[in-house]
Parts: sequence; C-alpha cells; structure tokens
Amino acid sequence: MDRKEFIKIISGASALMTLGSLNTLANSLERTAQKMPVLFIGHGSPMNGIETNKFSQTWLKLAKEIPVPKAVLCISAHWLTKGTHVTAMVKPKTIHDFGGFPQALFDVQYPAPGNPELAAETKKIVSSTDVGLDHDWGLDHGTWSVVRQMYPLANIPVLQLSIDYNRPAQYHYDLAKQLSSLRNKGVLIIGSGNMVHNLGMVDFSRLSDADYGFDWAIEMNQKFKTKILNRDHASLIDWKSMGKAAELAIPTPDHYYPLIYTLALQDKNESAVFFNDNAVGGSLTMTSVKFG
Repeated sequence: MDRKEFIKIISGASALMTLGSLNTLANSLERTAQKMPVLFIGHGSPMNGIETNKFSQTWLKLAKEIPVPKAVLCISAHWLTKGTHVTAMVKPKTIHDFGGFPQALFDVQYPAPGNPELAAETKKIVSSTDVGLDHDWGLDHGTWSVVRQMYPLANIPVLQLSIDYNRPAQYHYDLAKQLSSLRNKGVLIIGSGNMVHNLGMVDFSRLSDADYGFDWAIEMNQKFKTKILNRDHASLIDWKSMGKAAELAIPTPDHYYPLIYTLALQDKNESAVFFNDNAVGGSLTMTSVKFG
C-alpha cells in the first residue's frame, strides 16, 4: 500500500467516524432535552397583548422561569375548524381577528417564524385523525397576544393547532394525549382560552376592577380549580353535568376546549400550579395553570 492509498483510507474512516459522532450527538441531545411544562393561559382581552399589566407581567415572568422552548405549539380558542389542522408555513402572518380596539393593537406584528418540520411531525404522531397542513391561517390573537409578551424577540418558532369544533370534549382530550412526545423535544404546548368565558354577560363598567366576578363565575372558577387539583379530568370533560353555573360559565366551549388539551397532557406525577387567578368584568376569569 502506497502513501496516497493509506491517506485516502484514513480520511474516509475519519469522515465516517465524524458523521457517526454527529449522529450520536444529535440523538443524545434529543433524548436528553429537558421536558417542557404545559400551560393553560387565560388570554382575556386582546389588549393584554400590548399592555403592561399584572397578566402580561406574569406571562413574561413565567417565560423566564421555564426552559427556553425550541418551539411553541398553541391551541387557541380563536381557530375553530372542521377537521384538525396545524400551521405549516415558514412565516405565519399576524392575524387581527377582532374589532373596536385602538389602532395600536391593529398595528402589532409578531414575526415569529413557523416550523414546517414540526408541523409534519405533529401530523405524523396524531393517529386518531388526519391532521391537515395549513398554509393560510397564521397566528391569531389567542396566540400572539400571549406569546408576544412571553417571547418579545419573536425568535422562537410558533405553530397553531386548530380546534375541530364539530367534535366533543372527549375527542379533544384523546387527541391531545398523542402530542405528549413533543414535550420531550423542547416544544412548549399552550392552551389559550378562558375557563369562565361569557361575553354576553360582561359588565364593561367593571373591567378595570382588580378582581370582580359574579357569584356563579367565582363558584365555577373554584370548582374548576378543585377538580384540576384532584385530577378529576372526567368531570371536567363532562362539564355540562356540573349544573347551571357551568352553563353560564361555558355558554359555548370554544374558550374551554384549550383547557381540555392541557389536561390531557398532564403526566401522573405532575402537579397543577395556578396563576393569574382573577375574575374580570364579572363573567370572565383569567385563571391559568401550569403542569410540570
């Protein structure tokens, strides 16, 4: 064997060793990624997306306390669809899905990138239904009003998973369980809605009050918290059996379903920690919960 042949063989072996080492390192990093918590966040008024108040300050504080996510997957109360879809575009647009607010709110742009690869993986791991890859939606205010306050640099990929509004709570609970592996890959899953959400009964004259809730709203908020602490997911899935106060708290389930997703992702050894536990305008609660 001459010198040239020897160098060629050694160079090839080194390349193979380097490639193998890189693959081993990548697999190791994925296996050892810190498991992300799961959040249900009461998002309330879109104005919380631009105001510095006790709710938005708590969101920012929470973001600093938990590991920095590789991506955020949000289930927003404001993306209701037939079938289940996940945003799969490279650059999701900022959606201003509201009216009657100051121009400053409409001027907001949250240019967080998307992550088509994560969208494809989400589609793959959900076996109970065919998840559509969406290129039209973007980030609605249920997502960006919260995530903008948590990660103001907009440097973390953000995706949304839609809510199939034709399906019952049990369907959403079962679907959400299939997303659990994403937590081990650095994905922060957020359900964004409100536990108590009755816009038709809001007392707009009391919106500025620090903590004002009607008796039935306070009653249901406490019931929800007790059942969450007791891990009574069955009762929370079957909220219609919880009486008249539940009917007032959840006249439509759009803002409640995101909670169902987060409940399903709670592991057996994970406790629930509440934050922003306040009523607003009589018939809304901002009560939020962290699992893990």
